[in-house]
Amino acid sequence: MAGQDERQVEERVRASFAKQGLMTTLGATLVDLAPGRVEIAFEPTSAISQQHGFVHAGALSAIADGAAGYAALSLMPPDQGVLTTEFKINFLEPAAGDRIRALGTVMKAGRTLTFAQAEVFAEADGHERLIAYFTATMMAVEGRAGIKD
Repeated sequence: MAGQDERQVEERVRASFAKQGLMTTLGATLVDLAPGRVEIAFEPTSAISQQHGFVHAGALSAIADGAAGYAALSLMPPDQGVLTTEFKINFLEPAAGDRIRALGTVMKAGRTLTFAQAEVFAEADGHERLIAYFTATMMAVEGRAGIKD
């Protein structure tokens, strides 16, 4: 990103992620990041399960949105934040496993709108399955009341 080195981008993204109470509630961690790419993961617990014992769709949506959103933020100027304006998620298989991870990637970054995707995987017994596919439009924001990094 112009005006920022990768270290500054990483510090900014990690500091913003640390402020997210929902990620703390989920036990999610920011595993890896690079410009335009972010990985978030958590280990499922019964506290985030649905009635059949699978990970709840809301938890999957949250880490997918986080991964895509932070991938978008990693490409934005230091004076801008990001908000999700819309998203769609397709659940491909029930979410069960020892670890759930979302890999967010920017597909097209613009001045105002950024299009990003996330793939959500379940890991169990040394195997990984794609369980959800997420697409979103992110809006660059600056100078709005209540918006801070």
